[in-house]
Amino acid sequence: MKKKNLIIVVLIIAILAVSVYFIVNKIQKENKKYEISQINEYQYFVFKENEKYGVINTKGETIVEAKYDDVKIPNPEKAVFICFEGENTKVLNNNGEEIYTQYENIQPLKLKNVLSDLMYEKTTLEYSKDGKYGIISIDGKKITNAIYEDIDTLQFKEGELLVKKNGKYGVINIKGATLVKAQYDGIEADRYYEEYTGYKKDGYIVKKTTDEGYRYGYVTVNGKQIIDNKYNDLYRITDINSDEIYIICAENGKYGLLKDGKKIIENDYQSLVYNENNDTITALKGKNYGAFTIGGKEIIPFEYKQIGTSGEYLYATTADENEKVFDTNGNEAGIESSIAIIDVDSTDYKIQIDTANGKTNYEIYQNDKKITKNKYIYIEYLFDNYFTACNEDGKLGVINSDDETKINFEYNSIQRIEGTNLIETIQNDTNTIQIYTKDMKKISELKNANIEVNSDYIKLYNNTEIKYITKDGNEVKNTELFENNKIFANQKDGKWGFVDKNGKVVIDYKYDSVTEVNKYGFAGIEMDKKWGIVDENGNIIVEPRYKLNDKNPTFIGGYYQVTYGSGEVYYTK
Repeated sequence: MKKKNLIIVVLIIAILAVSVYFIVNKIQKENKKYEISQINEYQYFVFKENEKYGVINTKGETIVEAKYDDVKIPNPEKAVFICFEGENTKVLNNNGEEIYTQYENIQPLKLKNVLSDLMYEKTTLEYSKDGKYGIISIDGKKITNAIYEDIDTLQFKEGELLVKKNGKYGVINIKGATLVKAQYDGIEADRYYEEYTGYKKDGYIVKKTTDEGYRYGYVTVNGKQIIDNKYNDLYRITDINSDEIYIICAENGKYGLLKDGKKIIENDYQSLVYNENNDTITALKGKNYGAFTIGGKEIIPFEYKQIGTSGEYLYATTADENEKVFDTNGNEAGIESSIAIIDVDSTDYKIQIDTANGKTNYEIYQNDKKITKNKYIYIEYLFDNYFTACNEDGKLGVINSDDETKINFEYNSIQRIEGTNLIETIQNDTNTIQIYTKDMKKISELKNANIEVNSDYIKLYNNTEIKYITKDGNEVKNTELFENNKIFANQKDGKWGFVDKNGKVVIDYKYDSVTEVNKYGFAGIEMDKKWGIVDENGNIIVEPRYKLNDKNPTFIGGYYQVTYGSGEVYYTK
């Protein structure tokens, strides 16, 4: 009976062990899913006074007294303020109370190469214990024990952390899940980027130390190593938007190409260069150049002293200085070497460039038929059937696919306004900015103007006038755009003041410049090159006294915003 009982106990323990294993694996799998926190509304700001730092809220009220050597706010929506006193840190809440006292030396995790005031991991903090490090959530919940010798952010990979354990590096995410095991001497992201997913599909270049130096391998975004640590150089071709992973690698000084970890071009070449415009690889072997398809098929033999690319063709120079033009199948194209043809993304248009006789001529083709009739020294695709073009007088305009002029050739600059289908033109001689709709209809114009592109609107302004244009191309009044405001900037006889929604004067016209009331309820007033502050009801908070270089400063309470470092900001008097 005792033996039977023992067997039953062993079976129960085994079943429990298997259950725990599956539960842990399930948790780990779930934790590999994470989202980057988005900030909707700032609630707290760092301010500086008498060379010390504290925290204010959106009304300019003091939350934490300015008595610290530095203050960091990882997430401006959360009342979690990391305050530095010499080498010591404490974390305070919006009541000025110390929190998270069960953890030592809490630090924000600074993102790498981020030019923004949001330069820290927004949901995760680092802490230390007994000389090692772990992470907690912004709400103070422990995510990992302090088991790491070092924790740092991973460049290009917000939400992922580079950790060091037992002298080796790995990667975890902000939920503590292991993405890459800690078994390498160095790890970096491969820098693969897509417009809609960002760096989410970015894999990892991993290195190990050998007697001959570092050797590199590759781990996918799913944590699977598909290339062993055997190469002395390795990088991903990031210009190919595909789930397939193309890696150029060097072994003993010779380069080859891998696709999803499998060799498709042997390591026999002094160099391999990917050509984005025509999806080919040019290679140097010995003293001669040849070319491959991205699939590894040789299309141009290795008998040329140079191969260049322009648009969809490859241009090969022979030993006796003759030039041949090849298409992407390796066939001679039958065009002059002075001609380059460039595809236009997502359309059937092509732009042909001819540089014969030392002159440059651009033409547009559609379905192999030339559609331009006039002479242009430059053409660039805009959108739909519109193109920016430059005539022989050096002036820019906009034409359509019928070669009809839609914006006259009289500008020094024409560009699409980022995030819109609106066009901005500039005339240097009068410093005039004009805004056109996506149908090339002029909707706004201003001399000696500056332009400011905001998330919801475009601001066009000079010393005497401000115009507002919505992203869909309508010029609107400030009373329409800032409908929740109580007072609005207004100009009369060269001076600025504020009126209410009915046009009644609230602040007299006596200022040289003003700003609109911002989302925090404050506006700037400028007189004699000095700025002051009013509140949303028109009350003077600070008479003009601040000498600021900013043409459109931001104010909260009695404070003005200062940008320093890599985009980090604080407020001060």
